[in-house]
Amino acid sequence: MIIPTEPIGSIPRTPELIRAFADRQAGRISAEEFDGVAAEALRDTVRRFEQTGSPVITDGEQTKPSFATYPLDGLANIAPGGVTIAFEDGHTRQLPKLTAGPFRYAVRASKYLAAARQLTSLPVKQAVISASALSLLYPAEGLASYSRDAFLTDLVGEAASDIRECLDHGADSVQIDFTEARLALKLDPSGALLENFVALNNDVLDSLTPEERSRVGVHTCPGGDQDSTHSADVDYAGLLPVLFRLRAARFYVQLASEREPKRVLDIIRQQLQPGQFVFVGVIDPMQPTAETPSLVRDRVLLAAEYLPLSQLGSTDDCGFAPFADDVSTSRDIAFAKIQARVEGTAMAAEELSKSTKANRGGALQ
Repeated sequence: MIIPTEPIGSIPRTPELIRAFADRQAGRISAEEFDGVAAEALRDTVRRFEQTGSPVITDGEQTKPSFATYPLDGLANIAPGGVTIAFEDGHTRQLPKLTAGPFRYAVRASKYLAAARQLTSLPVKQAVISASALSLLYPAEGLASYSRDAFLTDLVGEAASDIRECLDHGADSVQIDFTEARLALKLDPSGALLENFVALNNDVLDSLTPEERSRVGVHTCPGGDQDSTHSADVDYAGLLPVLFRLRAARFYVQLASEREPKRVLDIIRQQLQPGQFVFVGVIDPMQPTAETPSLVRDRVLLAAEYLPLSQLGSTDDCGFAPFADDVSTSRDIAFAKIQARVEGTAMAAEELSKSTKANRGGALQ
């Protein structure tokens, strides 16, 4: 028996790369110098991913400025001053805002995928930002020559193309980062904003073929940045029934850091539909020490009590460093956690396999 296990995406950047991001922004190094540092960080990330035994890897999002803003890198029609997201420890992240249309991606995720695939023979998963997150770029006051409806039409097309290009360029799967889902209920407890977000993302998914959708998943978590979250206080019970209405095949659900994992698993059991596969979080990136494989095993075994094994996998709750300047977790700890997830998931699979064989043997007697 094999239980699939996958990472979410980001790995803490090397110290050299973090400095290079700052130096590039300040104009202290050239684009060529930055690319050289980034290439070395990517090589090291892929090598260390392979050493964990992970059956699927990512590029660690090493050269993304952030998981959310990579499509905007280089755009001329954005400006500071967009939506501000507050985290529980008091720090904030602010999105830019659109200043004119039309909206087009400046960078596509297939760029990162191609660089990683040149360095490994392992399957590479690619994370992309959701259309709903980018919908927040449109200013509340509107744009005189570019309506919100026109923007959303362009956005859906760009987001679908981002996914399709990754699949066409050999991604094992594509993961839509939908971390603003839980935040939507904090911003609008009525649920209307969340419903709008899900409808927008379904417009993107409906633009894909059934075969393409079978390789697309959605990740949800309460945000994770500098060891703090933006919406962990929002009850999962309000999110999960709406989340599983997304027309995706795979769901990556933060669980390890939840206070009541059994309650969450019971909700997932009620909402999971045939043809949907759920990867439950068994690693908490914000905990400063690595989980043991035995702890991961126990978390997988708990999930197996609630969910069909044919629809169950394991993952990390969130990426380890979704923003390029996040130094809250070391690379060593991140890779130790990933290795523990791989080993612990294999331990759980072995135990479940033995249990299944024993039950079959008893039934034959």
